[in-house]
Amino acid sequence: MTTTNPVTTPLIELVRLHKTYRVGPETVPALREVSLRIWQGEFVAITGPSGSGKSTLLNLLGLLDTPDSGVYQLDGRDVAALDDNERTLIRKRKLGFIFQSSPMLPRLTAGENVALPLLYHGINPREAEATARDALGRVGLANVADNRPAQLSGGQLQRVAIARAIVTKPKLILADEPTASLDEQTAGEILQLLRDLNRDTGAAVVMITHELADAARALRHLVLTNGHLREARMGTTPPL
Repeated sequence: MTTTNPVTTPLIELVRLHKTYRVGPETVPALREVSLRIWQGEFVAITGPSGSGKSTLLNLLGLLDTPDSGVYQLDGRDVAALDDNERTLIRKRKLGFIFQSSPMLPRLTAGENVALPLLYHGINPREAEATARDALGRVGLANVADNRPAQLSGGQLQRVAIARAIVTKPKLILADEPTASLDEQTAGEILQLLRDLNRDTGAAVVMITHELADAARALRHLVLTNGHLREARMGTTPPL
């Protein structure tokens, strides 16, 4: 018996995406004719050596950069047709970002840092605070909402960063080396947390990593080499 996915439009569709940079007098290709589909609810890891184009790809997916040629459709919309204001609005509403070292405002508590994206959306402060505390609870940090960043460990700070990334209920979470500065045990906990959130919220996760062990925790593994993207391993799409 054959089953079909009721979602017919991929969340991300790249068609022959190409990106180059100028380095002195030379033009250096970062991405070469990259085509890719990612569906809502997938957890995708992208590995590759330094300089292979991973950060460039993540920046393009996050609407932080534009390709030289090719097509990028996000949630059914052609990104090339968006103006700067529309790109900013989509980043706020549909994307969540987690970085290797996600900066926190030191004078604000963990809860206040998590609430910031909601305040930028115009949510009233009381509702933003309640939603932020709920997000912190989802990452196991309900008890540190009133602590400032200097009072938190590295692992706790990364959990706060994840809470801030999910507080707006994004469709896509982009994680750039989210475990790079953590010890092995804490890194494993963060990866499991991302898997759990991916399963429970239905948000797609695209994670850049140098660690093959981390990539093995994803359900799909892609490899970038010299700007060329290939599939390393396919898994099953997590339940929504």
